[in-house]
Amino acid sequence: MSTSRQPQAATVKGPAEWFSGDVYFNAYYRGEEPSRTRLNLVRFTPGAHTAWHRHAVGQTLHVTEGVGWVQTRGEELIELRPGDTVYTPAGEWHWHGAAADQFMCHLALWEAPAPDAAEPETQWGDKLTEAEYPSGGAS
Repeated sequence: MSTSRQPQAATVKGPAEWFSGDVYFNAYYRGEEPSRTRLNLVRFTPGAHTAWHRHAVGQTLHVTEGVGWVQTRGEELIELRPGDTVYTPAGEWHWHGAAADQFMCHLALWEAPAPDAAEPETQWGDKLTEAEYPSGGAS
C-alpha cells in the first residue's frame, strides 16, 4: 500500500454561477493520472443548492449531516438524510442542495474524463426556478 498525503485545501465559497445561496467546499482529493478521481466535502446553508448540471463520468453523493434534496431533470424529488448515498449516471442533468430550513453536507465523489475527452468534467446549466426548488421544509 502506498499513502500520499495531499496538502489540505482551504475552504472555498462556491461561485454564484453554480450555486444559489451560500455553499462552501473543501477539495479533499484530486487524483493524478492514471487516477482522475475527485472528492469534495460540500456544505450547503439552509435553502442553498446547485444549478442544474451534469458530469461527464457521473457522480456519487454521500450525505454526512443535515437534510437536503436531489433531483434528476424530469424525475421525482428525493429527500436526502445522513447516511444516504446516491449516484447520478454520466450525462444526467440534476441538482442537489439543502432543504429550505436545514443545513446539509455531503461528500461528492466523481471522476474526470480522460485528458483527451471532448466534453468538460462538469457542465453547468441554468439555475433552478422558484417552482423547481421545494420551498417548504423537509418532511
